[in-house]
Amino acid sequence: MEQTLPATPPDPASPPPAPARGFALGPRLRAAGIHLGLSALVAALAAALVFGLWYPTPFREISGGRELFFLVVSVDVVLGPLITFAVFDRRKPWRELRRDLAVVALLQLGGLLYGLHTVYEARPVVLALEKNRLRVVRAIDLDAADLAKAPAEWQRLPLWGVQIVTTRAPRADEKLEAIDRALQGEDVGKRPEFWQPASEAKAALLQGAKPLSELQKHHTARLAELQQYVDATGRSAERLKYLPVLARRTDWVALFDADSGGLVGYAPFDGF
Repeated sequence: MEQTLPATPPDPASPPPAPARGFALGPRLRAAGIHLGLSALVAALAAALVFGLWYPTPFREISGGRELFFLVVSVDVVLGPLITFAVFDRRKPWRELRRDLAVVALLQLGGLLYGLHTVYEARPVVLALEKNRLRVVRAIDLDAADLAKAPAEWQRLPLWGVQIVTTRAPRADEKLEAIDRALQGEDVGKRPEFWQPASEAKAALLQGAKPLSELQKHHTARLAELQQYVDATGRSAERLKYLPVLARRTDWVALFDADSGGLVGYAPFDGF
């Protein structure tokens, strides 16, 4: 007959076993909140880079940089803390918890870098004069093979800021191809082989630009608003000319000094 051994009595000196803890909401919320604060700080630094260097005013509106940046960053900033909330569990060994949080941080950083690279590739790099208008050209619109056909000073894209280039009209033997490619969205401003040397920029800009008095005639109801942008240039209206800028959603004009041909400002008005 099988005998049952008596149970070993508990050692009165040993502490009682700790009760198993369930889902701890407070620590998860604190961890997610800290992660959200750090993510917001990184997003603010990224915004300073994007809007200070790659998309200065007014290109954050003209080129859609603001919407693209906030789409990328908002997804990254929200998802990181949410994943931290899901994986943070004090019942895990510290080594395992640290590994999980490191993986979350690396995934979030990778997503942010990829998003910033996308924003960087879509940044405006050139304002190309097409007779009597300016076209915004993005870095993604150009490749190395096309840039090799440009004048020497325009063969390298700026890392930040926008350079103004002027374009020549297609020759007789180029007109048919130019029309065909323009119908496909490749106007001469996007084709570096039509860009002209910087030495010819002043004359071409002043020839294509219109006196600011014409813009004032077309916007009599907004003269006070227009004057604010004129005052910001430090010049009188008589010393300014303008060119319309082809924008994606809003209408803008570029303001130029009537004597030097230098770009001195922008204004949100329809210049056509």
